[in-house]
Amino acid sequence: MSRSKQWFLVTVLCFIALPMLLEVFHEIQEDEHDLAYLIGLAVVGTLALSGLAVLITEIRQRYRENARLRATLQSTHQDLQQANQHLHALTEKLRDTGKQYNLVVQEQFTAWGLTPSEREVALLLLKGLSFDEVASVRDTKEKTVRQQATTIYRKSGLNGRHEFAAWFFEDFLA
Repeated sequence: MSRSKQWFLVTVLCFIALPMLLEVFHEIQEDEHDLAYLIGLAVVGTLALSGLAVLITEIRQRYRENARLRATLQSTHQDLQQANQHLHALTEKLRDTGKQYNLVVQEQFTAWGLTPSEREVALLLLKGLSFDEVASVRDTKEKTVRQQATTIYRKSGLNGRHEFAAWFFEDFLA
């Protein structure tokens, strides 16, 4: 229920309860009064006041709940901002680490005397591509990629794809 509807009901209940209860007090002060009429006025006025109390209690509870939810939302927003900053810092660190690792890989390729095309094949193999996928990426035949891979393994002194990949990742696992 909207605030305006809530406050409208509060106003209506006040306009019902107050005149009823004032009439009860006025009737009591008179010498002759109709008891049934007096009881009816008292019941209606009391019910209106009870409804008013329930409505005001409900409004106050909603205000408190809204304030609590706003505080929780603000806290969650701050937590998300901190997490985002942390993630951004980690992403930057990972990007820098990747660049450094790529330099180390390229230096090793140079030390092994790999040609530019062998370097490209070696890098794609390190990324986990199959011979067929490497051939597709480089627009060559799979047989050519296999021959280049054999040359890479011979120049590096390693015995195949798994040993080749392990050579580069071994330091990360230590």
